[in-house]
Amino acid sequence: MLIGVPTEIKNNEFRIGMTPSGVRELVLAGHEVLIEQGGGQAIGLGDDAYRGAGARIAGSAQEIFDSAELIVKVKEPQPEECRMLRSGQVLFTYLHLAPDPEQTRLLLASDAVAIAYETVTSARGGLPLLAPMSEVAGRMSIQAGAHALERAQGGRGVLLGGVPGVAPGKVVIIGGGVVGVNAARMAMGLGADVTVLDRSLPRLAELDELYGPRLKTLYSNAHALEEQVARADLVIGAVLIPGAAAPKLVSRAMLGTMARGSVLVDVAIDQGGCFETSRPTTHQDPIFDVDGIIHYCVANMPGAVALTSTFALTNATLPFILALASKGYRKALEDDAHLRNGLNIHRGKVTYRAVSEALGYDFEPAEKALGGT
Repeated sequence: MLIGVPTEIKNNEFRIGMTPSGVRELVLAGHEVLIEQGGGQAIGLGDDAYRGAGARIAGSAQEIFDSAELIVKVKEPQPEECRMLRSGQVLFTYLHLAPDPEQTRLLLASDAVAIAYETVTSARGGLPLLAPMSEVAGRMSIQAGAHALERAQGGRGVLLGGVPGVAPGKVVIIGGGVVGVNAARMAMGLGADVTVLDRSLPRLAELDELYGPRLKTLYSNAHALEEQVARADLVIGAVLIPGAAAPKLVSRAMLGTMARGSVLVDVAIDQGGCFETSRPTTHQDPIFDVDGIIHYCVANMPGAVALTSTFALTNATLPFILALASKGYRKALEDDAHLRNGLNIHRGKVTYRAVSEALGYDFEPAEKALGGT
């Protein structure tokens, strides 16, 4: 199979969908790989490294979309990329369709097959292609939040770790999943006062077992959330409903209870955000102020540490790319129910229920779309 990897064109997105080592594995398996010229240059992965691994270098994205059977990316296709997709062509990337009606409309119109990294599952019940970037984003959320708390950025001027004689900053993390745990680890490492809220008692018990008194855990309900947000210097939104729009857990009214210059970091912004006042921002212009509260809502946070993120992501995606290329997408999806859960759009049909419910499309089960019963 011919696999194409275009350069990412989203604002300040420097990741790339495949490394030279991934190219080598695919070439050894009998496949061809076409990499857009300069696609990995920003993170030190030059064209010569890709050539040395057996790839061919394409002069443009159009050349890749015109020839490749499988397109591998990192971020959701931008409108101009959606319009280059061909009927029956397979796209494998992050999509985050539920809060994005325009991308969904364009992908349906393309008649392509779109498989989303973020809804591929594992036998353990996890999201193996979302987890690496959730780890990165969780850790970055504290780094970004600590910077936004600096007075020069509009923040309160709080040092999260405090100093002798001065209390540390209070960090509240909404959601105890992969993002939340990684955020908590970073915040605790800085010496902050950290509380995690979650609705899963087993998860809270697991966190208590892991971290003991260093980490406070609370069952998440309206009262606890309002109380904790009001006291927080930094709030991390780390809530995920796989494939669906994020619930709005922090209302605008709640901002009025917070100290001016406190910070909200919405890691759920890819799925629409979990703060009522969130809107997507970029690394170029990452923060904004609502009612005196600083918001950081960058929709591709791991893109800021693109070298680390590229290797973390491609380590996880490569086995699935090999399966899609070696078996063809139909056989690969039929053989692997977890990969099949990644199928969001198939030849003009929405095949992921949460997307259909969020955007009002008819739902067609993946098994039916692939020709099963």
